Amino acid sequence: MPAFLRHTFGRVRPPHEPLPHRIGPRLRLAAAALCGALISWLGLALWWTFGSGPETILPAAVRPHTDGKTGKITRPMSFPDRESFQRAVERSLGEVDIPSVAERAARQMLPSVVHLRIESAGEPGSSPASKPGVAAPEPGAQGNSGSGVVIREDGTILTNLHVVAAADKGRLVVSFADGSESEARVLQTLPAKDLAVIRPLRIPDDLTPATLASSRDLQQGDLVVAVGFPFGIGPSVSAGVVSGLDREFRSPDGTRSLSGLIQFDAAANPGSSGGPLVNRLGEVVGIVTAILNPEKSRTFIGIGFATTMESAGAATGLPPF
Repeated sequence: MPAFLRHTFGRVRPPHEPLPHRIGPRLRLAAAALCGALISWLGLALWWTFGSGPETILPAAVRPHTDGKTGKITRPMSFPDRESFQRAVERSLGEVDIPSVAERAARQMLPSVVHLRIESAGEPGSSPASKPGVAAPEPGAQGNSGSGVVIREDGTILTNLHVVAAADKGRLVVSFADGSESEARVLQTLPAKDLAVIRPLRIPDDLTPATLASSRDLQQGDLVVAVGFPFGIGPSVSAGVVSGLDREFRSPDGTRSLSGLIQFDAAANPGSSGGPLVNRLGEVVGIVTAILNPEKSRTFIGIGFATTMESAGAATGLPPF
């Protein structure tokens, strides 16, 4: 390099020559500080997630109460006073739209409930009760209307015997939840329990059978939902409670005597017969069978009866619960 350039710019460092060693300690110090910060944050995250971080730092009222590894509840939730608990509940209810127990049970059951009607021979659709929304005639007459519940994927339906008793005098028609219809045949009857098993000739592709459950776990006061077609209107949903267990019922004319029944107060009327009685989980625990009305008005006064699924198992060949 010319002398005048060396004098002006000083010594020029070749490309392969390292930076002056006085810059090295600064870089090493910065790298060490960065690594220390990262290690500290990692340790804090692990302590907070898997250790006792929240228990140590957060107030008792907002500390988590579940094990971070297993998800199990470690201790009951605690609040410093009643007011804080009420505020937490009100805030939660205001932020979340929680459906009612009856609504959840009915939503699960509705796809499995069917409407049954008997059309007079040679006159399809001519009876007043041949369509939902029209009042049904007296039980036993042609054009009788009732309900049923699908219990198997092949379309097998469980209902009351008195609903399909006149099937040999007409045409038994099933209306499914999707609006499709099919003629059906009676496969089996159990007169002692007023039950019948029928099967349609055609079924929808997406037919959903109901979930069945034992009635042994029911207690007086438990919520139950009745789903069916009262007076041919429906599907209709009514909610109530279990009023009693192991009840007996005798029809006013003495033609029916049933025992081991579930007594309930969810509204049921003519046409509800054969529909499911559902527990709070949406499981069928009984088949709506009869209503009690000493005045013989055939309307509901608050006492209904359902045959248990244990009894229905004998009619359908289902395994015992």
